[in-house]
Amino acid sequence: MTTTQTRFFDELAKLMTNAAGAAQGVRREIDTLVQSQMERLLNNMDLVKREEFEAVKAMAQKARAENESLAARLAALEAKSGSEGASDSRAD
Repeated sequence: MTTTQTRFFDELAKLMTNAAGAAQGVRREIDTLVQSQMERLLNNMDLVKREEFEAVKAMAQKARAENESLAARLAALEAKSGSEGASDSRAD
């Protein structure tokens, strides 16, 4: 009777091990399916990748700095031109 019980528990352990292995396999398949669906959804949304965003952000920062530099140069030239224009009009 002891060997029958031992054999029963051995078979039950094998069955549980197989069930756990099958559950892990199903979990992997579900993970893969969910991941592929999410990738497809994100691709359909036409989102920007991080690398592209960072590149455009850097370009915008550089353009803003150049714009500020050019605005300062323009203001200096206008101030210089304005003072020369004022001295020319006084000469008349």
